[in-house]
Amino acid sequence: MNHAQWRTRRTRRLLGETVEESPAYAEAGHAFALGQAVYDRRTELGLSQTELARRAGMTQPQISTIEGGDSVPTLPLLTRLAKALDASLTVELDGDASAFVFTPHSGGDGPSGGNAPSGRSSAA
Repeated sequence: MNHAQWRTRRTRRLLGETVEESPAYAEAGHAFALGQAVYDRRTELGLSQTELARRAGMTQPQISTIEGGDSVPTLPLLTRLAKALDASLTVELDGDASAFVFTPHSGGDGPSGGNAPSGRSSAA
């Protein structure tokens, strides 16, 4: 799909028209939303990709790939990421829509002090 077609799809959705989306399009939205949630929580903590990778037992390119929405990690890897981000991860999947929320643990390192959810990202 080229850029002009994507804009047309987006505009049609904004106008309330029904737009058929391929399974690959929906999966890409989920991957992007997860990547954005990881990025948001990592930057909230002031961590570099390299430091997050070290904490999670991964490599910096793996973190970059996840944050870029280019891959979806396995459940064990998501568990390690959540631990490395000092947060719990809530995943909401409803058809083609998704939401990924990292909630800091009490007394977490983030600026929210562990009281508010962070890294809330969703795809529709």
